[in-house]
Amino acid sequence: MSRLRRICVYCGSSSGTEPVHRAAAHDLGAFLAQSGIGVVYGGGNVGLMGALADGALSQNGEVIGVIPRALMEKELGHSGVMQLHVVGSMHERKQLMVDLSDGFIALPGGFGTLDELFETLTWLQLSFHDKPVGILNIDAFFDGLIVFISHMSQKGFIKAEHAACVLVENEPAALLARMEAFRPPELGKWIEKMVAEGR
Repeated sequence: MSRLRRICVYCGSSSGTEPVHRAAAHDLGAFLAQSGIGVVYGGGNVGLMGALADGALSQNGEVIGVIPRALMEKELGHSGVMQLHVVGSMHERKQLMVDLSDGFIALPGGFGTLDELFETLTWLQLSFHDKPVGILNIDAFFDGLIVFISHMSQKGFIKAEHAACVLVENEPAALLARMEAFRPPELGKWIEKMVAEGR
């Protein structure tokens, strides 16, 4: 049984220009539902967000949306999800999404998706949570970002163990397997120390 009961998916409220991205969002939602994993997401019924939710719902999966009141009209809150939390701000949205989830996956998106991804990674780096953070690199969408993360690490702004926390795969099953096996850096070092000392 998966220890990841719910996964938060960050993705665009736009569908983008490539049909493969929307198809991948729908397929990820369906895959998570088939795996018995609930989906937490931004609550909209448009763009990749809507495709993700529809994919999970097509397999009778649990879908929980979190949307700021100011975006209900713009992102069109999804009426088909089991729970739709309407919150007062983006900060409340991000905090509740983290609280409800056991792991995080980024799909293609824009500034908002990157904001959510990097805030979640920053909180992991600072040990505000110990949950796995993954990128589903559909059609090489995130290649440039992955190179830049490596560049920041090489220049000394991100520790190697923190850069390694960014789990990247091209297929949902492979990404989920890595997320299941994830150990945060400090916990990993503590376990290694205990083993070395024979405890």
